[in-house]
Amino acid sequence: MENARYRWVIVAAGGLLGCVAIGGMFSLPVFLQPIARDTGWSVTGISSAMTVGFLAMAFTSMAWGTLSDRLGPRPVVLTGSVVLAASLGLASVATSLVVFQFVFGLMVGGAAAAILPPMMATVTGWFDTHRSLAVSLVSAGMGMAPMTMSPLAAWLVSNHDWRTSMQIVALVCAAIMIPVSLLVRRAPALESKAAAPSTASAEPEMSLAQALRSPQFIILLLTNFFCCATHSGPIIHTVSYAISCGIPMIAAVTIYSIEGLAGMGGRIAFGLLGDRFGAKRILVFGLLAQAFGALGYVFVRELAAFYAVAALFGFLYAGTMPLYAVLVRENFPLRMMGTVIGGTAMAGSLGMATGPLAGGLIYDTFASYAWLYIGSWIMGLGAFLIMMTFRPMMAARPAPVPA
Repeated sequence: MENARYRWVIVAAGGLLGCVAIGGMFSLPVFLQPIARDTGWSVTGISSAMTVGFLAMAFTSMAWGTLSDRLGPRPVVLTGSVVLAASLGLASVATSLVVFQFVFGLMVGGAAAAILPPMMATVTGWFDTHRSLAVSLVSAGMGMAPMTMSPLAAWLVSNHDWRTSMQIVALVCAAIMIPVSLLVRRAPALESKAAAPSTASAEPEMSLAQALRSPQFIILLLTNFFCCATHSGPIIHTVSYAISCGIPMIAAVTIYSIEGLAGMGGRIAFGLLGDRFGAKRILVFGLLAQAFGALGYVFVRELAAFYAVAALFGFLYAGTMPLYAVLVRENFPLRMMGTVIGGTAMAGSLGMATGPLAGGLIYDTFASYAWLYIGSWIMGLGAFLIMMTFRPMMAARPAPVPA
């Protein structure tokens, strides 16, 4: 009974840690212009720290996940929390662009990866009932960052210089994340070796190498890459596209806000549907719908139409994302959740990295964003078709934990 209650503490901790970690990393766009004015560094150079951050997240996700499998999630998440706060503090005193790119990009991005895959893996291990909803709630917490940490950063930088503001953000991250990380525990089935035999009997016998070579893992990697490549370009370039259609910048920015708000609802709705109808079925539906949601941008020119497509697209792409972790838990042994979820997170981060570059190249070549959204539609159909080939690995499932 205690475990049944404490699992919701794990969900709350995961959502809060994710919100603050993502918020700390995504404070950079808010500080972009103040940093450029104060230092004389180029906007492109400062922005590239975010690209470095995404790549750092991609290439460290699996390593952090493996460490969380071996050591437990608490030391990994605690380390990530300390490093993230320290990195923000160090970035605030950087005196050269190269140092800033290294500290903010590599260190903050790498530290954020120590939070997200391990927490997703931990939550999946705590839940056998309501698993899709639990993972979606953690994802929704991460999605709260633009509505909480970003406004805080904007308020700070409007009252202080960017260095002081970033130092305060670092202190906020440390004050929240370090204590909350101490609440994180291993899933009960992994807490003692005595539980291992019963857990193993309900899960497939496989080594980590076998898991990473399995068709199920490869399909999840490819699907997540194509899925994230589908929505990366539209997320990053739609405001620019709206401005090119004659919509004022202030109004165009609100399109992104609509997309984010709709995404919050999508995460919860898809979580509930995943519990009711199965994660794979809902993910396949979401991937197909996401493809056509991206294509919808080709046909809009007015602000109201942008709002409608943004609400639909945000609802769909945000809703699909948590379901990958649920499928991993349903098909792979609990003892390797961190590694496998870290692998899918790596593929997703690489997919996200394609959007900024592809969108820029397409616009520069064609002086139009239409082919970006058509390309996203094609990538989305690819994700849908790949996921259609997925076949569950586990014949037996663990007994549900009483609600």
